Order: sequence, then structure tokens, then C-alpha cells
Amino acid sequence: MPPDAGAPLLSLRGIGKSYGAVVAVREVDLDIHAGEVVAICGDNGAGKSSLIKVISGAEEPTSGTMRMGGEPVSFLSPHDALSRGVATIYQDLALAPRLSIAANVFMGAELTRSLGLPFVRILDKRRMMDDARGYLARLGVQIEDMNRPVERLSGGQRQAVAIARALRWNAEIIIMDEPTAALGVKETAQVLDLIRTLKADGRTIILISHNMRDVVALADRVVIMGAGRKFVDQPIGALTPDDLAHMIMSGNARAA
Repeated sequence: MPPDAGAPLLSLRGIGKSYGAVVAVREVDLDIHAGEVVAICGDNGAGKSSLIKVISGAEEPTSGTMRMGGEPVSFLSPHDALSRGVATIYQDLALAPRLSIAANVFMGAELTRSLGLPFVRILDKRRMMDDARGYLARLGVQIEDMNRPVERLSGGQRQAVAIARALRWNAEIIIMDEPTAALGVKETAQVLDLIRTLKADGRTIILISHNMRDVVALADRVVIMGAGRKFVDQPIGALTPDDLAHMIMSGNARAA
């Protein structure tokens, strides 16, 4: 089914971001609709990372406004954005490698149970393990031992744990920053399948990638930035990886 063509789930108008005299993002308008995969591409220094930091709550915009579900929003931090349904999975995944799978899925939102004494609660490890296993199963990933340290997982499995944490927060929008970087062919295929599963589950994905093959394989729409500006915003349609690479290079020449 095509993405919802109605009111956007997330709407940016005139977003700008400056770091002193350096202007990283210039007057960007962008609509993200529910259930679509939108790829944001561009060369290094194009402004895509700064734009994502604004959307994720890691940075405040210098100018412009954001709306989510038609309501004005202003995220004060990534945790604030997460609590409102916007999760960001960075390239390093922000996992605690020596902690268990379950502990990572529930990091910062641990489940507790009462001991029957006033004000005394302990971690509900059994429920966290069962729920973590359930989140992974929704992604088609079967790992029985939820006590296994994350450092003992493959790259694709680690991505699954990071995505499961986003599902734990019931995120509507999941931002994925270079999700297949430094992965082998088999693990890359696994991560692409995870993203397809998220889309089938009705999640909205913002994908930042330098891999144009991944973009063509996954995205409904591509946004290309250069010198802080958005200069392409169109459906993927019949575009090829070479087409996208040429568009990025053309934008660089125009910016220069």
C-alpha cells in the first residue's frame, strides 16, 4: 500500500541550524507521512546530520517550526523526543555491550515489581526478558537467551536490539543513521529485512545512508541535501543508485 497521502505525521517549516557563524541547515521544509520510508542523503557536510539532530531533539533549531500530528512540538532532548514517539538509532547504536539483551531493551525504562513492602520494589527481570523476547519476535528475530551480553551478538542482531528498544517506547517515527555501515553482506540483508518489517508494522522510518543501493531497496521517497539546503524531494520510483549518486554530485556542484 502507498504511504498515507493525508496530513503529515511530522512537518518541518523553515528549519535552520547555525553553530555560531557556520550555517549547517538553511530554511528546510519537509513533510514525513505515516508509514513511509524517507531517505535523507547528501555528501559529507550537506547538513543532513544537523537536520536529524534537530528532529531527534539532540539540538534546538535556530529558526523554523516543527509539528507532529498537526500539533506544534519542540523537543528539549532525545529523551523528550522519544517520549513523544520519535526514536533515533545512531550508527554506534548506543548499546551497553556488557549488559544483557533484556537490560538494553529496557535501559532507562526498567520494569519493577513490589515485594509487598511499602516503597520497596525490585527489577522484574523475568517480565523484561519475556517482553524483550516478544519485541524481537515482532522483528522476526529469535534469540532465546535474553541474558546474553550484547557484545556477543552479530551486527544485525545488535541492530535488532536497538530497534526493539524503540518498539518498547512505542515509537511512531524511527530515525536510522547509517544502519548498514560496516556490516557484511549477510548482516546488511538482515538489517534491510528489519526495516521492511518495521514498515509493514506501520512504523515511519527516516533513513540516513550513503549506500544508494540500500536507499533504492527501501525508500519510498528520497530527500537530497547540499550546503544545508534541500534541493531534491521526490518518490524513488524508477530511480537507480547511479541516478541518486549523480543527483548528489550535481547538488555539490551547484552548492560550490
